[in-house]
Amino acid sequence: MRLEDITTIGVIGAGTMGQGIAQICAQAGYKTILFDINAQVLEKAEKTTLDNLNKGIARGKLTEAERDAALANLAYTADTLQLSCHVIVEAVVERLEVKQSIFQELASINTPDTILASNTSSIPITQIAAKVPHPERVVGMHFFNPAHIMKLVEVISGAATAPEVAHTIKALAEKLGKTAVMAKDSPGFIVNRVARHFYVEALKLLEEGVADVETIDKLMQASGFKMGPFELMDLIGVDTNYAVTTSMYEAFQYDPKFRPNRIQQQKVDAGHHGRKSGKGFYTYA
Repeated sequence: MRLEDITTIGVIGAGTMGQGIAQICAQAGYKTILFDINAQVLEKAEKTTLDNLNKGIARGKLTEAERDAALANLAYTADTLQLSCHVIVEAVVERLEVKQSIFQELASINTPDTILASNTSSIPITQIAAKVPHPERVVGMHFFNPAHIMKLVEVISGAATAPEVAHTIKALAEKLGKTAVMAKDSPGFIVNRVARHFYVEALKLLEEGVADVETIDKLMQASGFKMGPFELMDLIGVDTNYAVTTSMYEAFQYDPKFRPNRIQQQKVDAGHHGRKSGKGFYTYA
């Protein structure tokens, strides 16, 4: 599959990441299908997309015609049979068996040329591709939150990934207006491996009573970060962040430096998932 052959893109999972990925694909002129099994999640994604595009108009970064063209490129579905596309990006929960199951199903309704890209934050692409027919077309395409704003995309090749597939996805990311970097297939890849301690150490400070949530966030912002670790976890999703930490902890053979924190686990158990649930480390209207 070459870049010029790609006209349709499917996105699996209409949560925060999936919605953002679908939006930028539609804005770039691709016919885009956003899939989710939850109708309410799809409705929320459609509303969020419209809100984002209208904000772009208000800021002078988008015209009404460009908004309307993007909306015309977007379709929403809960039917997997509609996902016959040239490229499919999954953006679902960080669980290996879920990602493998999704790709196995998609492989059965698409040709071997369809590129299957995972937005995984931490799971090795080699593991995801291991049970997928034609694993050479499975590749990592890791966006960052919020996907319609953040410029970086990591392109990860698994052991079986064909070089031409990785290069096509890199070119696609660049056409979407992103800065794409090639990464080797290691748990957490580049950014999440480095950034994991941004969260883990902040949680340790909180657990040990060194400082409270607000103080730690303000200090990190004063040091040059746009957001503090707790604000960022709330934006990403406390549950998503916890899942990534857990995945990396297991992938690195339970190295203590990646150990998930009990405070974060309590938040997840309580359903305090951040902005999307109205409460995380902070409370939202």
